[in-house]
Amino acid sequence: MSRVVRQLPMVGWLWVLWVLLWGSLGPLVLAGGLVVAVAVVVAFPLPPVRGWAPRPLGVVRLLARLFADLVGSGAVVAWQAVRYGPRTTAAIVEVPLRADSDLLVTAVAEVTTMAPGALVMEIDRGRRRLYVHALPVRDARDVEERRRQARSVEDSVARAMGQPLPDRAPDDAGGNPT
Repeated sequence: MSRVVRQLPMVGWLWVLWVLLWGSLGPLVLAGGLVVAVAVVVAFPLPPVRGWAPRPLGVVRLLARLFADLVGSGAVVAWQAVRYGPRTTAAIVEVPLRADSDLLVTAVAEVTTMAPGALVMEIDRGRRRLYVHALPVRDARDVEERRRQARSVEDSVARAMGQPLPDRAPDDAGGNPT
């Protein structure tokens, strides 16, 4: 039972998800959702997340950035498709990360994917690298701008999660677009 108590946020999230999927606040849906949420947490326990202390102001800033990136990404991609069509320039940009937590790396990859014209193609966990398909990229300056944007996302996510980052990524040697 103590495992369920430690996982109350997950139980709450699963319960809300259940209610949203059913689209009803009926007593049977509420009770059934709670039973299913507890059963899932008991049957499939997740390890506790250590060292995570969300910062409310950082979370608000991250959500604002995420919203702006969602709106911006649609506009950038639409403009590139209309203006240049199949001649749109793109590159795969290697981005060294400073984060060493699986949770933090995953969150950085997810938020980076929502940035205008960006899609994380691969995460090299061993070398702490993201490989980002970036659009548009015309020259080395655009590559560096994409790398800077991804690192800015990493900073925002780390601040929101209350995770300190080292000053430099290990083997911080840029990377080349391919």
